[in-house]
Amino acid sequence: MAYIWPILLVVASNILYQICAKSVPDAINPFASLTVTYLVGAAASAALYYLLNKNGSLPREYGHLNWAPFVLGLVVVGLEAGFLYAYKAGWEVSTASVVQSAFLAAALLLVGRFLYREPITWNKAAGAAICLIGLAVMNRK
Repeated sequence: MAYIWPILLVVASNILYQICAKSVPDAINPFASLTVTYLVGAAASAALYYLLNKNGSLPREYGHLNWAPFVLGLVVVGLEAGFLYAYKAGWEVSTASVVQSAFLAAALLLVGRFLYREPITWNKAAGAAICLIGLAVMNRK
């Protein structure tokens, strides 16, 4: 179960994420909406930190930071804004995530190979190819 629950959390959260992103009113600027999103996220993260670490100290934890959380913050803004703008542009919730996921799967094969020296096996390459073929089938008119 320790192997499965994180993926279940990601899938459930992603479903709710897509529903919420699609439901953000067109009248609000995506970046104004994101300020609320990140304030709520920061408060929830702090609450969960202290709930799960009874004697924890966020200032002490911050001493272990490197560049990654700072860049991750910028990247997450890009992800969120990208989806908000995609939905404003008319992308359907049933296709936007699938399209980005298929391209992401193919790109991460290369990232894994060149940045982390992960092998590109035949089944990984075939899986990425199937994802891209699936995109063609989904977008066929």
